[in-house]
Amino acid sequence: MDDEKDQNDQANWKGLREIDRAISENRLTSYSWKKALVDRWARAVILAAAFILIGFVVFVIVQDVIL
Repeated sequence: MDDEKDQNDQANWKGLREIDRAISENRLTSYSWKKALVDRWARAVILAAAFILIGFVVFVIVQDVIL
């Protein structure tokens, strides 16, 4: 009985409870985006990647029109 309780305690991590709940409710993507947008560094990386992608698209369009 105690062995079974110990296994349940080890499998029931407090930090992963919200993620497990998100997976079970099929809202993991929403949870991940909200979590990433709250984090300062993740938001900076997302914005930098968006600016680089937009810059590349503008560069390709400008080069195509000029040449």
